[in-house]
Amino acid sequence: MTTTSETTTPDRAWIADITMTELERNPYQAYERLRREAPLAFVPVLGSYVASTADICREIATSPDFEAVITPAGGRTFGHPAIIGVNGDIHSDLRGMVEPQLQPVEVDRWVDDLVRPIARRYIEAFEADGHADIVTQFAEPVSVRSLGDLLGLQDVSSDKLRQWFGQLSRSFTNAAMTEDGEFANPDGFVEGDVARAEIQAAVDPLIDKWIEEPAETAISHWLHDGMPPGKTRDRQYIYPTIYVYLLGAMQEPGHGIASTLVGLFSEPEQMEEVVDDPTLIPRAVSEGMRWTSPIWSATARISKVPVTIAGVDLPANTPVILSYGSANHDTGVYDAPTRYDIKRPPLPHLAFGAGNHACAGIYYANHVMRIALEELLEAIPNLERNTSTDVEFWGWGFRGPTSLPVTWEV
Repeated sequence: MTTTSETTTPDRAWIADITMTELERNPYQAYERLRREAPLAFVPVLGSYVASTADICREIATSPDFEAVITPAGGRTFGHPAIIGVNGDIHSDLRGMVEPQLQPVEVDRWVDDLVRPIARRYIEAFEADGHADIVTQFAEPVSVRSLGDLLGLQDVSSDKLRQWFGQLSRSFTNAAMTEDGEFANPDGFVEGDVARAEIQAAVDPLIDKWIEEPAETAISHWLHDGMPPGKTRDRQYIYPTIYVYLLGAMQEPGHGIASTLVGLFSEPEQMEEVVDDPTLIPRAVSEGMRWTSPIWSATARISKVPVTIAGVDLPANTPVILSYGSANHDTGVYDAPTRYDIKRPPLPHLAFGAGNHACAGIYYANHVMRIALEELLEAIPNLERNTSTDVEFWGWGFRGPTSLPVTWEV
């Protein structure tokens, strides 16, 4: 990925002071100012241009003058060819590899039987206690277990799957760059390397088996579907996309579940409405994904030709990070965007991206979140947030609550 720099004008000198710590703890303040003063700007700590408004993000994501590129930290974490950072025939092949199992007609066939028993099992483990941490005891485990079973990783514990996506997330978002275009914290990739080695050690024997005996698992389909008889895709070719799934696809529903609940807790009347009428849950989830987008700023595009966007001249081969979480707080699109509100007009959001690299698992992820919340609110309708501590969110590339203590009368 090629980086580009620009001379920071005096009135935008503050952009050079943005830090990774600031972005990871709370990116909203910096991005609100970016949207207002410099909606497409070079941010030195990221070594890249950043798009922060809905219009610019959508324009770049759908423009034929741009193609996908993986961020430097993402490329270092996943390797090549990761589905989120390739184009042309390779992208077509990888999308054609993963999409058949994620088509609505296919997902409808199995998603309820897959997710609902998992959600019930985790609820049963704590519902008699009167308290729980919804992030660590429910949202994340339901998310990783559902996708893990879909991939064929039933023998990998949910705790290990959660550990992997945490390690990969921190590696992927180890994005700080020096003025020379080098990683500011090269040791920040070590835990991602450890996770990849553990993943291969667990998955290699399964691939050996599925090559000889195809099974009804996603990874087995990835090996065989669309290939000539007797041929399979090379495992090193599909591993980067496995890592993408074990990070983005595993964390997104879990963090979406938790963020939706935090939002509902902030609006008690709306929480009561959703508990009384579960048909409102999809709307609550959609607003939760807009309010705190799980994949907040983890995708990028690169210009194929010289292009002018929002009055900014970008040479060919200029990368731009698309900050969808910021776009979903754009006051030019949403009234009072910092407020969670299921009654706002159902405008389309960008939590799942846009263009031909939009998330392939939109339908699946929405159903995982819906089913999990249906089961939780049916089993524990008197759920309340434990207000003795604040809810802390973390992450700039991927974002969600780090914990969500709740209580209820048993």
